[in-house]
Amino acid sequence: MKIKYMRLHPALPKIVSISKGEWIDLRVSSTVNYQKGELHFLPLGIRMQLPKEFEAWVVPRSSTFKSYKLLQANSIGVIDSSYCGPTDEWKMPVLAMEDGYVNILDRVCQFRIMPSQKAGIWTKLKWLFTNSIEFEEEEIARSEERFSRNAET
Repeated sequence: MKIKYMRLHPALPKIVSISKGEWIDLRVSSTVNYQKGELHFLPLGIRMQLPKEFEAWVVPRSSTFKSYKLLQANSIGVIDSSYCGPTDEWKMPVLAMEDGYVNILDRVCQFRIMPSQKAGIWTKLKWLFTNSIEFEEEEIARSEERFSRNAET
């Protein structure tokens, strides 16, 4: 299975091919300062064109609360194939339990891709016979329209 994505900050590492079901770390794409009790959306600096009937689950890393005193505000983030437009940067909603900051490129969460709950039998069979996921990077300079249009096919 191949999935197209864009890095929105050049310092972010590329996403490499993985085995089905593996978790992939995500990093913040800019430094964020926060105060106790504030809600923030940490920018993750990527957009991804997931196949139809697939979704990505975004969860905090086990060290995120210990290191930053941040709780993921929606417990688990689910990103589906419709979230791939020109302004659909992945973000992690967090609630600050103490004052602090997250530095650019700090690892705060992880994601994995799987069939959605509403996926049909053919999608589930495709997943059953998938061994790995390959990520194909699209350059930011390429047409934003093309990235969105491809998601519809």
